[in-house]
Amino acid sequence: MSLTANRTITHKPALAIFAAVGSAWVFVLVTLGAFTTSIGAGMAFPDWPLSNGSINPQGWLTDIAKFAEHSHRLTGMIMGLVTIGLALWLWLREGRAWVRQLGGWALGIVILQGIIGGQRVTLNAIEVPGFHMSLGEMLRIPHGIFAQIYVCLLIAIAVALSRAWIERTAPVSLRLRRIGVICTGLVLVQLVVAATMRHNGAGLAIPSFPYSTPDGHWLPPQWNFPVAIHFTHRLMALVLAVALTIFAWSVRRDRAATLAMRAGASALVTLLVLQILLGALVVLFGRQPDATTAHVVVGALTFALTFWLTWVAHRDTIEGNAPLATPSRV
Repeated sequence: MSLTANRTITHKPALAIFAAVGSAWVFVLVTLGAFTTSIGAGMAFPDWPLSNGSINPQGWLTDIAKFAEHSHRLTGMIMGLVTIGLALWLWLREGRAWVRQLGGWALGIVILQGIIGGQRVTLNAIEVPGFHMSLGEMLRIPHGIFAQIYVCLLIAIAVALSRAWIERTAPVSLRLRRIGVICTGLVLVQLVVAATMRHNGAGLAIPSFPYSTPDGHWLPPQWNFPVAIHFTHRLMALVLAVALTIFAWSVRRDRAATLAMRAGASALVTLLVLQILLGALVVLFGRQPDATTAHVVVGALTFALTFWLTWVAHRDTIEGNAPLATPSRV
């Protein structure tokens, strides 16, 4: 049988399930990465790719810092293997070239993430003039940003392989699609701001909430980079509170929106409220690791859900109006 014959444009349940599992597993990786950073365990092992020269270093199951960092490395290794398998499977069986290309991009980013993660360790001792972070510590910022893009790629692949995507033909409104793109962009900007704030140690640069001062002023009395990036994060949160609410409301009102999209819109509002609450807890209780980790994870989930709704809304723009399923051959 030729390679072209294998690349039929039909729903392939096994491939779809594998992609869905991969897109879910990535949140285990995100959670462990967030927890590792929250407890300051990024340098629990000074070597890479092994941990203290071993894949099973002594004491990593009993020391919380070593457990966090080594679990993150092991989970990343598994994620890399999953991505390799997904990209290869798509190349052999998927008929749509753009879906195969998404698999290639996901593979490229997971390789890049591994390299950045390793360099974060090996370059940790190199100081950068004019900055309080070392070169290795600076790499934490692009590492976190690429992680969010990687999540979106996996979600895009999993959704494109689903039966609902392949068989759906009713388009949603152009207005809804545009709002989705704007909101996805805004959340991505907020995540970049958050990563910059977090890795510059500016999470408590403004130690009161919701005001910027204990005596009730909205603007900080003094400004520097940590205060500015923290204040920007709060302003973006306010913008997103409005934008995501409008987006969710638009999804609920669109007649072509599926039941899953409507449920996703309701979940988006729930995540938004939870994220604001967690942000307040992080400030009021001094960046406790559990609240800080949850804040990062819920932020990633909010971005993923916003992207998912936007991606699904663009299905007919991406694929055209005709259903993709081809008749099965007896």
